[in-house]
Amino acid sequence: MMKVALPMVDGRFSEHFGGAEAFGLFEVDEIKKAVVSKSIVQAPPHEKGAFPMWLRDQGASVILAGGMGPRAVQMFEQFGIKVVSGVAGGEPETLVKAFLAGTLVTTGEVCSGGHLHHCGDHGHEHA
Repeated sequence: MMKVALPMVDGRFSEHFGGAEAFGLFEVDEIKKAVVSKSIVQAPPHEKGAFPMWLRDQGASVILAGGMGPRAVQMFEQFGIKVVSGVAGGEPETLVKAFLAGTLVTTGEVCSGGHLHHCGDHGHEHA
């Protein structure tokens, strides 16, 4: 079994990773390409290194993200979590199912920034 995580705000997928209020955690069967269980867990305080360590402790092995800076991606990889970035909005379970099916469309962008910050700030970003 594999566990896929994705950032959420107001019960929906959040394209800006650092602004996540909660994370959807989906345990999936890779062979059957099906969601086995799902839960929504409140995110820890957004401090440097908090999300990667916390998600590793939750058992996540993959994170689906919209925008995420290169340093954050590197931190996740150091914790053994694969990052799929450039994911556009959608229903969390639908995005996970598309990932499993190999049909998830991504923009290829590392960070789209959004209204929460400017991408130039990633030199000081905290995952």
